[in-house]
Amino acid sequence: MSVEEIEEIYNFVGGAFTKSSSNDFLDVHAPASGELIARVNVSNMSDVTTAVLAAQSAQVEWASLTNMKRSKIMFKFRELVERDTDELSALIVQEHGKNFAEARAEVAKGNETVEWACGMPSLMAGRRTEVSKGVVCYDVREPLGVVVSIVPFNFPFMVPMWTVPIALAAGNCVILKPSEKVPLTMNKTAKLMAEAGVPPGVFQIIHGTKDAVNGLCDAPGLRAVTFVGSSLVAELVAKRCRANGKRVLAMGGAKNHLVALEDCDTNGAAKDIVASFAGCAGQRCMAASVLVLVGECKDLMAKVVEHASALQKGQEKGQMGPIIDAASKARILGYINGAVERGAKCLVDGRSWAKDTPGHWVGPTVLFFDSVDDPCLREEIFGPVLSVVRVDTWQKAVDIENSSPFGNAASIYTSVGAHAEWFTPRFAAGMIGVNIGVPVPREPFSFGGHANSVSKFGDFDVTGDGAMEFFTNRRKVTTKWTKIDRPTEGDCTDHANFAGQM
Repeated sequence: MSVEEIEEIYNFVGGAFTKSSSNDFLDVHAPASGELIARVNVSNMSDVTTAVLAAQSAQVEWASLTNMKRSKIMFKFRELVERDTDELSALIVQEHGKNFAEARAEVAKGNETVEWACGMPSLMAGRRTEVSKGVVCYDVREPLGVVVSIVPFNFPFMVPMWTVPIALAAGNCVILKPSEKVPLTMNKTAKLMAEAGVPPGVFQIIHGTKDAVNGLCDAPGLRAVTFVGSSLVAELVAKRCRANGKRVLAMGGAKNHLVALEDCDTNGAAKDIVASFAGCAGQRCMAASVLVLVGECKDLMAKVVEHASALQKGQEKGQMGPIIDAASKARILGYINGAVERGAKCLVDGRSWAKDTPGHWVGPTVLFFDSVDDPCLREEIFGPVLSVVRVDTWQKAVDIENSSPFGNAASIYTSVGAHAEWFTPRFAAGMIGVNIGVPVPREPFSFGGHANSVSKFGDFDVTGDGAMEFFTNRRKVTTKWTKIDRPTEGDCTDHANFAGQM
């Protein structure tokens, strides 16, 4: 592809694709091949200000629409996403590296949240009750105003849909900052928003890196910011937003634990465990990263190794795609090499995928540890690496999960309900699975963990009810009317005459 054919990706501001005030661009490469596929224009504070002013100009009219009118536009957007699912999926495959089946599933899951947002007119209806004789209280939800959503690379469509449709349906204007690594999918999404009837300035995109993020955190006139990314950056974003008086929901990283008992369904558990840690090349916050075996579980481990070893490199259904970039690949290989040097047993070695090949590839890797102190068992790797450790009691398994500072997700594999019920209240994570390695709650339930994954950096969950709560304020009204005497019998004629004149 010649330089002249490389697509340039610009901001989407005021209903049009617009160059930033800088002339800076970042190269976008296909993870599978390393090929240059686009160049994205980098924004600065001046561009943020332009987008904020456009959103503020659009906000009053957008908020004044009825909930039903905004919902109708979201219904249209949902239909367009369904129509163009294959095109959106192809963009995800190209810029992120997922296989096509994973990309289609991502679009479908994102559109499920759009569907939920379409039903918000009934969900936003407030309460009304007579709290004492003659005194009535009621509440209504109102939009915050102009809000921001800063999203990561690993789900170019689904994660933006965690927030954008809900914020829009609630009457807010949204400025989205996609990852500079995957700008193509949201570029297409902006076109679908406009086609659906979203007015200029209501949905906008600002591209860029650190300066764009800082600008969005600092810009006056922005009421709230959501962020999904690493815990380190999530904490910085949360502190910066709060210092500027903004509501913030900043979601950090994860270290998810699977606990397997010897009574589990070996075949089903093994397939699920491998799908959890290797699906999307392990580049998702819900991926399994630690497997705690209670007892020998030899048959289970043999099946896990068998299924993981059988995975093939590629982007077709059932294959495992690449890592997003060279830096991520190097970090993952560093964890694997370090673990082996420290004495871990490499039961499945994915390092061979990284040799003599274009693109950024690391194969599924299963490491067995004798100690729970290795960095691979404690730190987020964000790649297709499963760290396994064996314990002899249920309590020791729970202690390992409880010791993690992340608190995102945890699952128990067992065929006995009473065993599952013993574990689920003892896990420290915010999202719990029973015989499921990716325990993502779906609407109306909200997505969010505990500890450093969410709660430390934000006061709400994302998607579902949590996002609706985040993107709205409740106005509470209390009314009392003085008692009106009923008309006397002689007054009825006058009232009747008056009624007849109406």
